[in-house]
Amino acid sequence: MSKRNSQEAKRAARERLRQERERQAKRAKVRRQLVVAGSMVAVLAIAGGVGYAVVQNNKPTKWEQAADAKVVAPANTSGKNGTTVVIGDSKSKNTVHLYEDPRCPACAQFEQTVGESVNKGMKDGDYKLSFTLGTFLDGNLGGDGSKNALSALGAALNVGPDAFLEYKAALYSAKYHPQESTDEFAKNSYLIKVADTVDALKNNKTFQNAVEKGTYDAWAMKMSKTFDDAKDVDSTPTIKINDKKIDNPSTVAQWETALKDAGVTK
Repeated sequence: MSKRNSQEAKRAARERLRQERERQAKRAKVRRQLVVAGSMVAVLAIAGGVGYAVVQNNKPTKWEQAADAKVVAPANTSGKNGTTVVIGDSKSKNTVHLYEDPRCPACAQFEQTVGESVNKGMKDGDYKLSFTLGTFLDGNLGGDGSKNALSALGAALNVGPDAFLEYKAALYSAKYHPQESTDEFAKNSYLIKVADTVDALKNNKTFQNAVEKGTYDAWAMKMSKTFDDAKDVDSTPTIKINDKKIDNPSTVAQWETALKDAGVTK
């Protein structure tokens, strides 16, 4: 090989080496760009995820929305937002006022023991019944059962006073009233199941649609606010006869005595 050819071969080798280095440098640059782009996408994805989570966490709950929604008051109510519920002879001079929470076990015990006698006195004309229902146990125990059951009671009241009383009795019954720590009343299906034991509500599509659509959710929140604002009511059940708070009766005999002491006579 002549000297010239040897030099040309070296130059050619150097040129090939230079070109290879350039190709490697370009590939390294592309890899770096891809890594940077991937990192930016990941950061944006994380930021987007965090942003979405923040938005979701800050969204008002169903019941917070209901508290600000327009009230649809059930039939058979009166007063502002339909929060006055009075059943019985409006001309009766006596009023028995019950303050209850749907999840309250003591309310269930009262209903199971004395509820029938309480309703009978109203039907006999001895007094009219007034109801203020609260939902404070949802706050104490967690869940939405009291609010949801109160809304369903509004749907029953819309059907009629008797449907309301019978449905309330069914919800408080030994068979259907859940443990205080559980939240069965948060399930629409459970509320409808209990309603099917009441003749006026059984397979009643108007009632069922109201429960499932939350027609009376806003009313329930206003009723609950009325309960919270009630004076001299710090537990459930609270029972007042002609605005005077009485000791909760645990027997029919005690109930009859409380009526007599309050001047309610047959």
